[in-house]
Amino acid sequence: MLKFLFRHIDNSGLVVFRIFFGLLCFLESVGAVFTGWVKRTLIDPEFTFSFIGFEWLQPLPGDWMYVYYIVMGLFGLLVMVGYKYRFSMLMFALMWTATYLMQKSAYNNHYYLLFILSFLMVLLPANSYASLDAKLNPAIKKISMPAWCKWIFIVQLLILYTYASIAKLYPDWLDTSVVALLMKGKASYPIIGEFLQKQSVHYFIAYGGILFDGLIIPLLLFKPTRRIAFFASVFFHLFNSIVFQIGIFPYLSLAFSLFFFSPETVKGIFLKKKPLYTDNAVSIPKSGKLIAGLFVIYFLIHIALPLRHHYFKDNVLWTEEGHRLAWRMMLRAKAGSASYKAVDADTQETIRINLNDYLTKKQQNGAKTKPDIIWQFAQYLKEDFARKGQNVEIYVRAYVSVNGKPAKLLIDPNVDLANESWNHFKHHDWILPSN
Repeated sequence: MLKFLFRHIDNSGLVVFRIFFGLLCFLESVGAVFTGWVKRTLIDPEFTFSFIGFEWLQPLPGDWMYVYYIVMGLFGLLVMVGYKYRFSMLMFALMWTATYLMQKSAYNNHYYLLFILSFLMVLLPANSYASLDAKLNPAIKKISMPAWCKWIFIVQLLILYTYASIAKLYPDWLDTSVVALLMKGKASYPIIGEFLQKQSVHYFIAYGGILFDGLIIPLLLFKPTRRIAFFASVFFHLFNSIVFQIGIFPYLSLAFSLFFFSPETVKGIFLKKKPLYTDNAVSIPKSGKLIAGLFVIYFLIHIALPLRHHYFKDNVLWTEEGHRLAWRMMLRAKAGSASYKAVDADTQETIRINLNDYLTKKQQNGAKTKPDIIWQFAQYLKEDFARKGQNVEIYVRAYVSVNGKPAKLLIDPNVDLANESWNHFKHHDWILPSN
């Protein structure tokens, strides 16, 4: 195993990937500013729903989040050109992680992937060629890298796509009802909107998604099917980009193809002047066993995280417990309504909560359908009333529909959520059963 991981291979794929990755990090950052995402998600809200345990992470005041995202984008550019690479990559990783953890209203599996990749890229010698670092310090210039620098991406992608495929194997996806609901929101698209409403298209998307996610990595690894898989990948990701408008992820996914094609192909297209490394020398460092062990632990964690929802009561589509960090992408459509009331613990006076006084429209969607966000909002309300000198209990009556089915009561309306604690590792009984 050590010989396999530390056998040196040509580094053209990693070098070109660094350039694309840095560019995409830049575009994601500045795009968030110019499309209004930063304003809607981080500036307009009175507060943000962070990952539980990271409530202390809140956006900078005023318009400073614009500056934050522009600076983050500039670090992406520095990664692209390979200047002060490890520092620039680490700064982008830390800044991206902070914004990822400080808000869940716009949670996206692709943001999670970028968080993971950013830290992985810090570890990799991606600036050893075609970089300002290599130009300013020729001693770091190399045309090879250990094989693990390639396989860490392939294994990560295999985990991602495999779980994405498996997660789709449930009745509401297989009968295309989920896809139909997702496409209903695209009916107003010019040219393709009406086409996306056809049932035949829904079956193509549903079963094509399962097959693509389940087979794309093996087909890219197998040379006879690599080109066909690549063109299928181009179609799949461009379709997702146009229909779902999910930012840089489709293009980042296409950039991963660099690790599947031969170095001769990558070099011939992008780095014509670069020498091709062919020695296949094995160089195992003294810490080789430790490095290999750490990667085994890392991937075991990533294999385990998407499985954790099986250890909670009820269906993850209903409870959301174990939904995040599990590559459960575009799997359900939820709609709901919720009423919150505060009850003064001393006078028993009931105060109705108007969600518009506290939350943006996007935040309200989560505060009506997602138990963890409902719980967090109850905690916020309790603290808000405490600042006014009132000790209150918070009760919620929320009805939720999953995948167009009749709405059911999600939260026990008799439980004071303000005095409930959150446990990441056990089911919360105030989430009522789905059946």
